[in-house]
Amino acid sequence: MRSDSTPSTPTLRIALIGTRGIPAAYGGFETAVEEVGRRLVERGHRLLVYGRDAGTVGDTHLGMRRVTLPAVRQKALETLSHTALSTLHAVTKARPDAAFVFNAANSPFLPILRARRIPVALHMDGLEWRRSKWGTRGKAYYRWAEEFGVQTADAIISDAPGIADYYDHQFDVSSELIRYGAPLLDDAPVDGIAGLGLEPGGYHLVVARFEPENHVREIVEGYSVSGARKPLVVVGSAPYAAEYTAAIDRIAATDERIRLLGAVYDQELLDALYHHAYTYLHGHSVGGTNPSVLRAMGAGTAVVAYDVVFNREVLDGSGWYFAGPADAARAIDAVEADPTSVASNASAMRHRAAEAFSWDDVTAAYEDLAIRIARGESIHPVARRARRAQSDWPG
Repeated sequence: MRSDSTPSTPTLRIALIGTRGIPAAYGGFETAVEEVGRRLVERGHRLLVYGRDAGTVGDTHLGMRRVTLPAVRQKALETLSHTALSTLHAVTKARPDAAFVFNAANSPFLPILRARRIPVALHMDGLEWRRSKWGTRGKAYYRWAEEFGVQTADAIISDAPGIADYYDHQFDVSSELIRYGAPLLDDAPVDGIAGLGLEPGGYHLVVARFEPENHVREIVEGYSVSGARKPLVVVGSAPYAAEYTAAIDRIAATDERIRLLGAVYDQELLDALYHHAYTYLHGHSVGGTNPSVLRAMGAGTAVVAYDVVFNREVLDGSGWYFAGPADAARAIDAVEADPTSVASNASAMRHRAAEAFSWDDVTAAYEDLAIRIARGESIHPVARRARRAQSDWPG
């Protein structure tokens, strides 16, 4: 096995807890676990990944050991029930040198790990309490879990400068800024999109769960009143938002230019859809660095994004922005009228992805943090007294 570690770098047993597991087929956390985990294995570390779906790939994947445990298949309990079992396994059987726990909601399990002398870093993700899918109790729980996570973790991880600013403002606690990486794609077969009746450069693309904070409805509504000649291809579904999905369906039913593909899990087809799109329309607003937009950037596709601080930072201010249906319509008309600017932005996005969002750099940051907390470095002595600020975050 090749190792990129220097002789002074210890070999660690590292547990990754709180995601759906590997192979990655669902979201940003899972992609990060797969991309970072396999690179940490190449650097000589032993990785243990907890997951919920055994699938057919066996006990190992890309050198990582998989532990599959059950979960209660209910929105509010699925993550917590699985993380509870994963934590129990980690403290009784695995005993890793360091653990990374993903999702602030899982913070109640951190004291169990630390009580067994397993140092733990908590990946906070985006501002989950702003998501519409959570009711009053869910939002309150996430706000509490953020604070409890700050108070109990050895380190907290932010995936974007805006998220780091949030924790600094709200709790006066510094976090580890570790981004996601962008997969770089220079080419993709056209067979998949041809089978859908699409041509390279001949369509606009949206890939998102159908949730209000992802603004798919605003994009579809804006497109429907635009003068666009290129079709709008929408990839996504909504396991918990039937009413929102119905609203999107109603708009699409009145406009033959709009193509709703539903969920697409074929990664080669997704690569082709991203790579051959004329533009990628990104409506996410409450996360930090979103993997969907990174995938579009790495595929060399121009981006039209919802206007929030997270997206402007990721795109380095480049591209086109919208804040509602009317803005989206204007942006779509503008990009169709200016293919030269679209080509220039596509090139800039590809360069930005390669320079600022390297999985190798992300892995190095995770390795460095694992080594530091395994050696005893911790924010806990200071952060355990942290309290949420009375004033709202201005971001």
